[in-house]
Amino acid sequence: MSIAETMIPPQAPPPSPPKPYTFSRFFGSIALGIWLALGVGIFLTVVNGWDPEKFSRYGPSFLSGLGVTLTLVISSILMGAVLSLPVALGRMSKNRLWGWLAYAYVYFFRGTPLITQLFLIYYGLGSFRPQLETVGLWWFFRDAWNCALFTFTLNTAAYQAEILRGAIESVPRGQREGAAALGLPERVAFFKVILPQAMIVALRPYGNEIILMIKGSAIVAIVTVFDLMGETRRAFSRTFDYQMYIWAAILYLLMVELLRNIWGWLEARLTRHLKR
Repeated sequence: MSIAETMIPPQAPPPSPPKPYTFSRFFGSIALGIWLALGVGIFLTVVNGWDPEKFSRYGPSFLSGLGVTLTLVISSILMGAVLSLPVALGRMSKNRLWGWLAYAYVYFFRGTPLITQLFLIYYGLGSFRPQLETVGLWWFFRDAWNCALFTFTLNTAAYQAEILRGAIESVPRGQREGAAALGLPERVAFFKVILPQAMIVALRPYGNEIILMIKGSAIVAIVTVFDLMGETRRAFSRTFDYQMYIWAAILYLLMVELLRNIWGWLEARLTRHLKR
């Protein structure tokens, strides 16, 4: 009889012991049940109160507002990314003047509410109309869309600058030393070696910043920019139907969830060489 015939065949692993039913699990089950009941209740309310006429009448306006929201967020994120690089370099600079200016900029835009910044630019600069007309800038600041885009760009640039600064400083010093040993100029080493590694580290915080900008963009409706929330407010003022806000919430949720999945795929794709 061979050794293979006398060996014990593979056995299934023993079942894991049952988890004790604690108070935490009990209250968690209750909370989950409440959330499920609320979700079902909202769903049934929407279904029972569905009005095809309102949907066909205001649906195109919601899609138009959705396009305005996406345009505002994407444009401000891209322009803020360009502005964030010199600000981040200023935060890391040994030059006191440049470092102090960058610190003051970041401190102000990260330390004050976004709606306050929007009011300061939209309403505050409007008080200086004669001076702005003299320098030829009134054509820009008299438009609510331009004011909103300008505010969002300055705000997200401050946050992106801090994200980028932290990511750059997290790159090991050995990467700089290795680039210097190869004889690479400091500028080439920064853009070819340091910055690409820093962008991978900053990828997830950048995704969070974009999500925050999507949700924060709703405040531009206050200054007569008809984004998604602006169109929602206008539709509600004509119908007094609270379901208009439910539709808006669903669209915001879809945007955030789509971005979350795209960002997760992008992060997995760019960091696949780091998997072990």
